Amino acid sequence: MSAAPETTWHVPDLHTLLVGLVALQLGSMLCRRIGVLGRLDIPAPVVGGVLVSLFTMAAHNAFDVDISFATTMRDVLLLVFFVTIGLSAKLSALRAGGRPLAILCAVTVLLLVVQNVTGLLMARLFGAHPFMGLIVGSISFVGGPGTAMAWAKEAQAVGVVRAPELAMAAATLAVISGALVAGPITSWLIRRRGLQGPAGAVEVPWLPPTPGAPAPQSEPLENVMRALLFIFLAVALGERLNLWASHLGLVLPGFLTAMLAGVAITNVADATGADLAFAPIERNGEIALQVFLAISLMSLKLWTIADVVPPLLTNVAAQVAVTTAVALLVLFPLLGRDYDAAVAAGGFLGFGLSSMPVAMATMEQLTSRFGPAPRAFLLITLAGSFFVDLANAFIVKAFLALPMFR
Repeated sequence: MSAAPETTWHVPDLHTLLVGLVALQLGSMLCRRIGVLGRLDIPAPVVGGVLVSLFTMAAHNAFDVDISFATTMRDVLLLVFFVTIGLSAKLSALRAGGRPLAILCAVTVLLLVVQNVTGLLMARLFGAHPFMGLIVGSISFVGGPGTAMAWAKEAQAVGVVRAPELAMAAATLAVISGALVAGPITSWLIRRRGLQGPAGAVEVPWLPPTPGAPAPQSEPLENVMRALLFIFLAVALGERLNLWASHLGLVLPGFLTAMLAGVAITNVADATGADLAFAPIERNGEIALQVFLAISLMSLKLWTIADVVPPLLTNVAAQVAVTTAVALLVLFPLLGRDYDAAVAAGGFLGFGLSSMPVAMATMEQLTSRFGPAPRAFLLITLAGSFFVDLANAFIVKAFLALPMFR
């Protein structure tokens, strides 16, 4: 007697957004009520998103039901988040990156090499194709699921049959590991060193107000509407820029062109003296980031990686160890061992083990507790958004040129 076919429930975009908001509220409630979550500085959307993904896995295992969330709303939220980064990137601020930015970019290249060497050692240990070493290296950890799936097609072409499944499994574990460890490790570093930001804390919308902090000032409706106008103008311009680039044969990720559109708008406004109302722009970016992160994590199909979990967990442990070592023993000292350097190390762990949204969520969680760190945000935004993906592509290509891949 054959088994019953799997039932797939497709959750439409509006309902996906609703579940994401519920997951965010659930995570926020648990972070308030379970002290260890707050002390470890695990972001609320990570807690809520992982819980929903565990629920969907239970539904799949118990009832053979695949709950599939829509992706359109998630992708729009990602564009909004990166647009708000672009709208905050004045050229005068970019020039302020200077030597610390050069250090961060150099250490990022070091991380990419170390992660790929670690992945190749893991591939040799488990008798896998060397290409899988790169896929479980910087391709999955720095690149994320999208980059992993793109390179998996290249791996299939050279005979790695299960490359897409293994790539998604590796990227899934990378997202989870980065989201879970970046905050706690950095929080430990800050407490151990006795570091603290400037007086006052940055309020984050998904956390309860900091005791004693001044009440946030409400923005005039006109400023909020102007912020939304420029955000969605940049999204639209970024889409057109992406189409134009593709017609020229240049394939660029959608978030990058959207961010570049935001950079262009804010610098034109700066040159003409126009007011973009940055406070509501930043707040919209924070909200978009958190909902995006919740939806992304709750969409993970954890059951698809069950048969490859043991070797991949060994790889994850090794990658977490080497990435943490680079962040704490190389980057943190080179940036000056101060509070901003510690928060930058947290962001570095976020995008080095998971993704830029995790990096930003980690830093916002830390600054909500210990105080603002504007230099850290600037450095991680520039290196993680403009530099790391391009560097990752070149480093992977360089490894593929080695004799072992011929």
